[in-house]
Amino acid sequence: MDAPQTVVVLGGGVGGQVAATRLKQRLGTRARVVIIERSTSYAFSPSLLWLMVGQRRPESITRDFSKIAGRGIEFKHTMVSGLDPERSEVQTDSGTVSYDYLVIALGAEHDSNLLPGAAEHTYHPYDLPAAIRLRDALSSFSGGRVVVSVASMPYRCPAAPYETAMLIDGYLRARGIRDRSTIDMYTPEPLPMPVAGAYVGHSVAAELAARSIAFHPRSAPSAVDAHAIRIDGNEVPYDLAVVIPPHRPPAFVASSGLAGASGWIAVDRSSLRTRAANVYAIGDVTGILLENGMMLPKAGVFAHGEAEVVATNIARRIEGNLTEAAFDGHGTCFLEVGGGRAGMARGDFFASPAPAVSMKRPGRLWHLGKVGFEQYWLRRWI
Repeated sequence: MDAPQTVVVLGGGVGGQVAATRLKQRLGTRARVVIIERSTSYAFSPSLLWLMVGQRRPESITRDFSKIAGRGIEFKHTMVSGLDPERSEVQTDSGTVSYDYLVIALGAEHDSNLLPGAAEHTYHPYDLPAAIRLRDALSSFSGGRVVVSVASMPYRCPAAPYETAMLIDGYLRARGIRDRSTIDMYTPEPLPMPVAGAYVGHSVAAELAARSIAFHPRSAPSAVDAHAIRIDGNEVPYDLAVVIPPHRPPAFVASSGLAGASGWIAVDRSSLRTRAANVYAIGDVTGILLENGMMLPKAGVFAHGEAEVVATNIARRIEGNLTEAAFDGHGTCFLEVGGGRAGMARGDFFASPAPAVSMKRPGRLWHLGKVGFEQYWLRRWI
């Protein structure tokens, strides 16, 4: 009997969990599946916005990785420091790990230090500690000017900044202090979620307007101090600043030989294979160019779909089957608007000449759908 093949998965987020689980389910003892992850626990990212406004507790949306081991998957808690595709080796803080196949699912890293002053003076809901910090700031907020700003493109989850602004609106209304507060939304984008098309963008802009949230497109911050954000040469005063931080690829990507012109990992958008024949990349760490010249959004729904395809293709190669499954670019995104209501966008992002995306009007049904998806994910995957 042939020795088991080693498949290493970098990252224990959405894509990494799905890829590793599917590979082990299909291959069993024919493969040794290893996840390398720097954290000991996982927080369900879509729920961080609910935590921000006090609708979730940290313990209700986090899980440790012990369940992974129960699936026969090895879990290594360490940092990735380098990658040598020629030698099929990953360098980590605890040593070198060799592989037959590699799946890179490390996501996009956010770094507030890339925007001067942001780390010291602003808040964001993009990881668990930051969301808790923002929750605490909101709970003590007594009214004034709230500024929500996107630092730069691209960033994870195209809907999240707009959800942030609208959930804060609902939170301030529930506390009875919305009438003595203003909310301004600034973004470098021409419209909300521009990759989804003008109809979706105008629909989201209309939701902002209906809540008296001032929308400022094509506006990027350059610095922050204790009292104002500098945006396009103007000082924008604030009492509470929520800034979606700049995002970047993991540091080792630049030296791996796998980065494309955008700095993100270049992949074949169908198979998700990189320039190295035995290395695949999925999710936010990739830069997938669409027909309209924009990049595929960095969102968990795409990481999940890509993981299913990659797991199938690696399993087939190990089984001796060279036919490939293809990622089709379809995705769905819920949009929380506050007050227990949500909209939903879905479509084909690989359509030509531009993504074909529709938007369902906000209602309680779509909010319940997002809650159901949260519960499904937390029970099923981690």
